[in-house]
Amino acid sequence: MTDNKLLEVRDLVTEFQTEDETVKAVNGISFSLNRGETIGIVGESGSGKSVTSLSIMRLIASPPGKISNGTITFHSKKNGAVNLLEIPEKEMRSYRGNEIAMIFQEPMTSLNPVYTCGDQVMEAIMLHQKISKKEAKNKTIELFKEVELPRPDNMFDSYPHQISGGQKQRVMIAMAMSCQPSILIADEPTTALDVTVQKRILDLMNDLQVQHDMGIIFITHDLGVIAELADKVIVMYKGKIVEQGSVWDIFSNPQHPYTKGLLACRPPLNKRLYWLPTVSDFMSVDIEGVMKESRQTVEAVVNQLVITKDERKQRHKELYEREPILRVKGLKTYFPIRKGVFGRISGYVKAVDDVSFEVYPGETLGLVGESGCGKTTLGRTILRLIEPTEGEIYFQNQNLALLTARELRTIRKNIQIIFQDPYSSLNPRITIGDAILEPMRVHNILNNDNERRDKVIELLERVNMKSLHFYRYPHEFSGGQRQRICIARALALGPQFIICDESVSALDVSVQAQVLNLLNELREEFKFTYIFISHDLSVVKFMSDRMIVMNEGKIEEMGDADDIYNHPQNPYTKGLISAIPRGELADIKRSIEAKKATKKKSVNVIS
Repeated sequence: MTDNKLLEVRDLVTEFQTEDETVKAVNGISFSLNRGETIGIVGESGSGKSVTSLSIMRLIASPPGKISNGTITFHSKKNGAVNLLEIPEKEMRSYRGNEIAMIFQEPMTSLNPVYTCGDQVMEAIMLHQKISKKEAKNKTIELFKEVELPRPDNMFDSYPHQISGGQKQRVMIAMAMSCQPSILIADEPTTALDVTVQKRILDLMNDLQVQHDMGIIFITHDLGVIAELADKVIVMYKGKIVEQGSVWDIFSNPQHPYTKGLLACRPPLNKRLYWLPTVSDFMSVDIEGVMKESRQTVEAVVNQLVITKDERKQRHKELYEREPILRVKGLKTYFPIRKGVFGRISGYVKAVDDVSFEVYPGETLGLVGESGCGKTTLGRTILRLIEPTEGEIYFQNQNLALLTARELRTIRKNIQIIFQDPYSSLNPRITIGDAILEPMRVHNILNNDNERRDKVIELLERVNMKSLHFYRYPHEFSGGQRQRICIARALALGPQFIICDESVSALDVSVQAQVLNLLNELREEFKFTYIFISHDLSVVKFMSDRMIVMNEGKIEEMGDADDIYNHPQNPYTKGLISAIPRGELADIKRSIEAKKATKKKSVNVIS
């Protein structure tokens, strides 16, 4: 039905000119979007999915980029069918933000830090609608209520840095919804959000779609999220659409090897695997770069990797016969709240509040919880990167809390940390070879820099990098490669204990699978002990022997990772688990039926 059509993209090509060549980031793609429909676009970083959305919005920077071919036909409420690529920029501005709105991936960089959240949404409203400032303010507060922001009046006067990541994303959604657009483009809107916040954002987008009969283009690398939200799925690889179809068809019977790989590399919740399958397990490429068909099913590959209960029981028997390598007793980390001109202390934020646990040699202990629960502060307090307020931290029977700075420096080579953001934890001015070599020099490991250089190259090759990368700088690598560099740097001192702080949270699922597999291989090879911190319970369950669930600085639940997932005792843990997007066929079926019922109900109400 043409009345139902919102957007038709045909033979779209968007290219970027580099010094050496022309790169076709989007290469001849075609698809259409209907009213009340959600299309999910999935693929790894560099697949062209974000460039597709920016092309639709005509936000491609020229130079170096340009849309060199194709048509983008938008069926406007006011003007009928319009080819967005043929209209002048001034006319495009009347559609952009008004009839076609976009939520960008990182709300902190999309919001202006010097204006309040309310002012920024008001500006968008007053730009497209002829209403007074007072009316715009009232409408903004109503939008804040619609997107379920707490204390909308206070939120209006808050600056972006004063609110959480989930709240910033809701402000962006309110801004996008301010003119009741026909199309909402959401580019990775839930990446790096807690599963509970992510679920609320997805539910909110579903509700807004039903209310306003919008079309949604939802871009993500997480197929689990797509399963809960989308009606149709488009899978992109190297600028091309390799597969598209209904959400049911893509998940129940994927045809393309790349799609199979993306589905398989998500950590399964109903099985425990030795390692995660990766895209390369399904894709074989011939000499000319053409992918060959893979006859392997996702289920067949996954089933070959399952760990039996007896194998897991034997591992735990061997682990827990030993003496703990780390014992934490009554640990507290409080931050003072200061008020007034003289900065008087009016109270404390109890980031870590009376926490006790043990970690055994060779174990991976998972630490999971929402943002602000205290898990990162706990990890940093153990290393004394943050000073504890109270408590004991025994590492190999030495109380780290009592050591002087000099004593601590000596013992730190045995305890390393891999930070969440590999780019900000690497010095952009020094090569990655020097970044790995520097701590070896500080701790006098090996005799001279030539021996250290050989060791660095050995470590780079061990984490699947190349020796020639030694002389390159951090900006020359992808996110996954930078994380491998940080792992190599952590290994350089030969530590016994490593804290991984959200080390895979911002990576594509395929790259994430490679890094998780690497960490597990290194644990077995070098006999490491890990504390693995993440807000993603599915990743923590895959990695961990035991799991700690934290909330508001306290331990809510602790025990075997599988037992906690299968039989959670605490309501908070049950909430975390229920919020995980599973992408299982039974869940997809329920979601499809629920959408049909909701749409039928809304049609009946209108008629």
